Amino acid sequence: MWTREQWRQFEDKPGVQTFFFILGIVLMLAAIPIGALPGPGGLFVFVPGLALTLRSSMWAKRHYVKFKRWQPKAGRWTDWGLRRASAKRREELAKARREEEKLAEEPNESLERR
Repeated sequence: MWTREQWRQFEDKPGVQTFFFILGIVLMLAAIPIGALPGPGGLFVFVPGLALTLRSSMWAKRHYVKFKRWQPKAGRWTDWGLRRASAKRREELAKARREEEKLAEEPNESLERR
């Protein structure tokens, strides 16, 4: 059984990264004909392909960041789907912001009721 550290060292090798990148591209391309079939099969092939590609390629990461800036709402859904730490962090910050706004509004409402 491999530890996380051993797996990270294995993933960092250039040959392994290239293999994962190519495998991710192949999975994303395979999702096109599979997506034409009834059911959500294409999604279950495309998402792992995207995850492999983003984990193994700086080029793909740069284009993904450009996409997120261009389409922030779609980027948020993609982050959530890929279970990225940035999505969890943004969700916690937004929740804290909503709670602060709610607390800031409460004293104003009580004054208006009197």
